[in-house]
Amino acid sequence: MYEFIKKKFIRDYKNVADKNVRLSYGLTAGVCGILSNLLLCALKAVFGIISGSISMVADAVNNLSDAGSSVVTVFGFKMSGKSADEKHPFGHARYEYITALVVSFMVLAIGLVLGYKAVLKIITPEKVDAGAATFAVLGLAVIAKIWQAGLYKNFGKSIDSEALLASAADSRNDVLSTVAVLLGLVLAKIWPTVPFDAIFGLAVSALIVASGVKLVRETVDPLLGTLPTKELVEKIKSKVLSYDGILGVHDMVIHNYGPANVYVTLHAEVDAKVDVTVSHDLVDDIERDFMKEDGYFVVIHMDPVRCDDEEALALKEKISSYLKDNVRGDVTVHDFRLVRGVTHTNVLFDVVLPYGLDMTAGDVVKLLEGSQIGEEGHNYYYIVNVDKSYVK
Repeated sequence: MYEFIKKKFIRDYKNVADKNVRLSYGLTAGVCGILSNLLLCALKAVFGIISGSISMVADAVNNLSDAGSSVVTVFGFKMSGKSADEKHPFGHARYEYITALVVSFMVLAIGLVLGYKAVLKIITPEKVDAGAATFAVLGLAVIAKIWQAGLYKNFGKSIDSEALLASAADSRNDVLSTVAVLLGLVLAKIWPTVPFDAIFGLAVSALIVASGVKLVRETVDPLLGTLPTKELVEKIKSKVLSYDGILGVHDMVIHNYGPANVYVTLHAEVDAKVDVTVSHDLVDDIERDFMKEDGYFVVIHMDPVRCDDEEALALKEKISSYLKDNVRGDVTVHDFRLVRGVTHTNVLFDVVLPYGLDMTAGDVVKLLEGSQIGEEGHNYYYIVNVDKSYVK
């Protein structure tokens, strides 16, 4: 069913890196959400008022807010599809994250309102008179919400959209909410003196509030800036290393200005003996290939490496092994070079230390000076720069 909708309403639906395709995904999901939620709201409101079920009326209001969330989602995708301009050179794709945050707050607010109404009904119970048509409407609503959650999740995963995944979580909460309303009405039929309708409504509202808090946290993270996934890092690193002439990759930084707007900077090690124009041409090709094949804006800094300096290569290996054995966490060394003098040799390198490790460049130098790394007759002076990793 979901694949049919994609093929029917989204042109070139497999090309999810294209911003126009992403926009079509968002608009299609949003329109489906608006229409289905308005229909469910109308049905629940009518039968909720007839039966006197406050939880069913509240569930109708919940669907009305979901329709509003879908409107917000559509607006967010429309805004995120805008081209870059003078004030926003990186585009507007982060509107998707803002949209997801708005939806998350709406989920949180709905949970609190439903909880408040449920408490009032527990304090002052009211008679509920639900007929077969009421139960049929609630059953239809459960099926519709399961379908809706699946649609949002399927579309959200296809384009890696936090906004649609947040809507999918909201729809799953709606399934629980409607099932609770249904169960409460059934129990109210059996034991009319016990306010089951309100008790189940309160339990569901607590679940919705908890989900809202989780969604807020998950949608704030990409706005603040989080580590890229290991899969993305490995994909970029492997692709760069696949080119003949690239010896290593380090100092990678990945910025995300929306799911389809990825900016990457990294250092690529090349043989110092190779003509700089040849290496520069190679780097240009890699940058163009990333833009053409993946849509990533990549900037590469060349780091020339002396592959014929056996002393430097051996010393780098010794220092790397020593630091890995004596420093907690993952430690890497790069930009390693020797500057030889008459009385001593300067050993210069960058070391990447894990977060949470309170260790300075001076601490690294002291650690190395207390080791037995250097060969007899060699006087090494260590000049260290401490880096932090911006990828996993």
